[in-house]
Amino acid sequence: MAQHWQELLPIDQYVVASNGLLHEYDRKVLTFLYQPLIGPVCLSLYMTLWTELEESRLWSESTTHHSLMTLLDLNLKEIYQARLKLEGMGLLKTYVKNDDEERSFIYELQPPLTPEQFFLDGMLNIYLYRKVGKNQFFRLKRFFTDKTVGQQEKYAEVTRAFQEVFVSASPDTLRYHSDSVGEFEPEEGQTFIGRTDPAGIQVDAETFDFDLLSAGLNESLVPKEALTKRVKEAISNLAFLYGIDSIQMKNIILSALNPDSEIDIDELRKAARDWYQFEHQDQLPALLERTQPVQYQSTVTNPTSQEDKLMHYLDRASPRELLIQLSQGASPSKADLQIIEDIMFNQKLQPGVVNVLIEYVMLRTDMKLHKSYVEKIAGHWARKQIKTVKEAMDLAKKEHRQYMEWAEEKKSRPAQQKKTIRKEILPDWFGENKDSKISGKQDQKQEDFDFEKEKRLLEEELKEFK
Repeated sequence: MAQHWQELLPIDQYVVASNGLLHEYDRKVLTFLYQPLIGPVCLSLYMTLWTELEESRLWSESTTHHSLMTLLDLNLKEIYQARLKLEGMGLLKTYVKNDDEERSFIYELQPPLTPEQFFLDGMLNIYLYRKVGKNQFFRLKRFFTDKTVGQQEKYAEVTRAFQEVFVSASPDTLRYHSDSVGEFEPEEGQTFIGRTDPAGIQVDAETFDFDLLSAGLNESLVPKEALTKRVKEAISNLAFLYGIDSIQMKNIILSALNPDSEIDIDELRKAARDWYQFEHQDQLPALLERTQPVQYQSTVTNPTSQEDKLMHYLDRASPRELLIQLSQGASPSKADLQIIEDIMFNQKLQPGVVNVLIEYVMLRTDMKLHKSYVEKIAGHWARKQIKTVKEAMDLAKKEHRQYMEWAEEKKSRPAQQKKTIRKEILPDWFGENKDSKISGKQDQKQEDFDFEKEKRLLEEELKEFK
């Protein structure tokens, strides 16, 4: 993924559009349901763009991003990252036009899901439950529900139908309508101001191996017709949410079949949630609990070398589990978790690739996660479209010298006058790089006994894991 300054500049113009009218009730949905997931900065950006629209209109005046930076008191990088989160949540669509040396954007605000759509979404509601906890979740659910009309005892409906109140139109009126039907349509390039139905979050179906799933279902005599488009969309979302592979998904689908050999989506969601909670001690997933998708995992079934064993572990551990292992069982800090979650959300890196990144950076920076350094390498790997653990390891070896320079740039700030001499610490899988002239070979016994200890502990824990 490109850096923000390649995608956006303060002088770039933008206009705000709205995909249908936004209602006052949407503010409550955004504040109470979306804000826990996207954070206050994203909400502020959405609300500011919304405010730029005139009342009951769909388009705003053109202005620069510098004006937006001033209004929000944010730098361009923070605005760009917040924009990406809004796009990922389905709350914003972005269009760009490049004319010579000018660049302009259209930010089309998308209405949020209705409370009913959100609480029955199957993915967003799970993340919200995990984020706010059981008590707050049910409090929010009560806030957005109320008793239905007409359920009160001793009330009977007496509403009149249309034909009981109005009479049919006369022939003259019908003739006028047929002659002037074109006058009622909007002019070319225009549309009526109204409200469109918000679209829910949908994970790309290509991220799931439906061929392998279909082959397994054929063996169980499940008809292909059962995998309708709506069912496939639900399977893709559930596989992303709970980290379910094609083989395990087959068993979940079999438990969700009805007597007509059709897949009940509600039962499918319940079965997937029950499976995850059984596997994870009644916990619900967060982004950091995801593991490497099966199609990107190593094909080595019985690893023998240390590097193959580590690849096998990184393929099957979640980033959060790896952080706990590196901390010798201690819970990771919220700051570290936030850095990793932002990378997975913004850079779209696979969990196994993130694991390689964590190990490489931790051992390169005295067991610390420096946000800027992590993001810089993650952006490079995203642009290279790294998908597997092996690809990440190979690229880290190839670009090690460049990554060293980035680390030295961070250390060469004016405030840091004291120069520290220490040996380069690299992951065990890194091996020797003949092209890199790493200084400090004579200083093997200086300052780094803690790192060596951390490496030995990690190797021992990996052996126990195996």
